[in-house]
Amino acid sequence: MSSAPFLPRHHGKTTFVTSYERYQSDVAISQYCDAHYGPDKFGVANFPARLAHLCAAALAGQPHCRALDLGCAVGRASFELATCFDQVTGLDISPRFIAIANRLKKRGRISYQLSEEGDLVSDHQVSLADLGLAATAPQVFFYQGDAQRLEAPLCDFDLILAANLIDRLPDPGAFLAGIHRRLNIGGLLAIASPYSWMEAFTPRQQWLGGRFRAGCPITTLKCMGKKLAKHFTAVEEPQEVEFVIRENARKFQHYISQLTLWRRVR
Repeated sequence: MSSAPFLPRHHGKTTFVTSYERYQSDVAISQYCDAHYGPDKFGVANFPARLAHLCAAALAGQPHCRALDLGCAVGRASFELATCFDQVTGLDISPRFIAIANRLKKRGRISYQLSEEGDLVSDHQVSLADLGLAATAPQVFFYQGDAQRLEAPLCDFDLILAANLIDRLPDPGAFLAGIHRRLNIGGLLAIASPYSWMEAFTPRQQWLGGRFRAGCPITTLKCMGKKLAKHFTAVEEPQEVEFVIRENARKFQHYISQLTLWRRVR
């Protein structure tokens, strides 16, 4: 593909709620650049790259024309998906994340700094060529946008990846109720999340799980299954996928995200 699939409309200045400001900070930029493009840590494989490979494997024998990476951050999964899809759209609510991803696509490399200790930092540079992702980078298109307010042209996908997104949406139930309209029949919806529900992102009454209803515990996996049952069937068993966020040279955050795969059947 030589041209972008659509041009998003912008209606005035974008306003972000306070909880999303962390994805605009210099610290977030550095940490996400490292998490996406830096070296593996403690034997944990690169998270966005692994998700992309697991999704491609689950679609073996199915069309690999168009993929949508929702909550793409600085773009690693989108670039990885482009190695096996004709066209990939990466979308994130953070303009700074999207600016980094587009800069990497255009220039082929980015530089960033990481905290070592206190005021001390180290300089780092990564390139798509070194990662084997340069040749297919032109097939990726990045846009700033809201996963719960998708533009009409964002449809007819064979894969939608929502990585660590569902528990950061203000109304994840509404997202699940309408996401089938963006997928082709037979297409795959991949949801990965540590289910770390927080009221800073999602009002408690909108949490898919992690709470009690009428005295009974509600889990996110069970709730997602119910909300997706009308249009999707589960593919494979849930998989636990680790990821690591580096804070400084001696402090790291270790998470486990549960990956569930859902095929649109109607």
